[in-house]
Amino acid sequence: MAASGRRGAARAQVLALGSMLLLAGLAVPMGSVRAQTPAPAGVPGAAQMPSQLPSQIPLAPAAPVEAPPPVALSTLDRVTQNKTFRIGYRHFAPPYSYEATNGKPAGYIVDLCREVAGAVKRALKLDTMKVDYVEITAENRFDAVRQGRIDILCEPTSLTMSRRALVDFSLPTFLDGASVVTRDGKAPVKGLEQLSGKKVGVLKGTTTEETLRTTLEQMHVKADIATVDDHPQGLALLADGKLDAYFGDRGILHYLIRNTGFDGKLNLSDQYFTFETYALALPRGDQSFRLLVDSTLADLYRTDRIREIYARTFGTFPPDQFLNALFVINGVPR
Repeated sequence: MAASGRRGAARAQVLALGSMLLLAGLAVPMGSVRAQTPAPAGVPGAAQMPSQLPSQIPLAPAAPVEAPPPVALSTLDRVTQNKTFRIGYRHFAPPYSYEATNGKPAGYIVDLCREVAGAVKRALKLDTMKVDYVEITAENRFDAVRQGRIDILCEPTSLTMSRRALVDFSLPTFLDGASVVTRDGKAPVKGLEQLSGKKVGVLKGTTTEETLRTTLEQMHVKADIATVDDHPQGLALLADGKLDAYFGDRGILHYLIRNTGFDGKLNLSDQYFTFETYALALPRGDQSFRLLVDSTLADLYRTDRIREIYARTFGTFPPDQFLNALFVINGVPR
């Protein structure tokens, strides 16, 4: 099918999905500055004001003036100075962000950030620019952005309003959702009420953990929730019978089951229990950098270039209707 035909089909899907998806824009309010206007000269009564204080009234010593705190360089200014762009990635969050067997960072979202790095180099007209890859964890990822250890967070980060109080986010990069894994031979989980009395594993420090705890509490379902450090650990505990089920992002779990020896041992439910919108986390308030990141993503989404990047990780398996809708909705024109 021609590219124009594919894009037309995708737009048709969007119309059908309009009631199912709400991918909100990420506008950041701008503050306002009120100018101070001096009083006009010649105000009536001004002539009666004494031109000097009486000599017998001592003048108080002037209060020391504090120097304003140093203003942090914007991301683009810092890259201009240091000729280095820093990408934060996860050691093991495939297929989005992980360390490949050759020791290099890989994954769908890491590839998107490489596109951003190229756009930064071109925008700043740099002859050379080094790209540093900084390993982060689920626990320290937002601190790494806020403290300036990385310029951009490139992993499956779910966009939430509470996280927007800490960092800024790009246009969405992926749409995924949580599902449940059980051992082979067990009935697939179709509803969370089936987890009652079960020991359920989940990755600690994630929105998936928060969602699982909150939802089970609201449903009055009592389950023993066990947190793990990474998904392979959780799946291994499940395969060994130390967990009854494992709850996590479906895209990641599907990849791991198919590629790490669990195929035939574990079953992934086809039921989505949540929908999560992923986005790139950026330094808060850095509008110029955020605009460059969003422009880069929008340019990719408007062309077949995004499908080439998608195929590097997911092969010829096409994006589903939700991801196609995300591309169309966020392919914002320049």
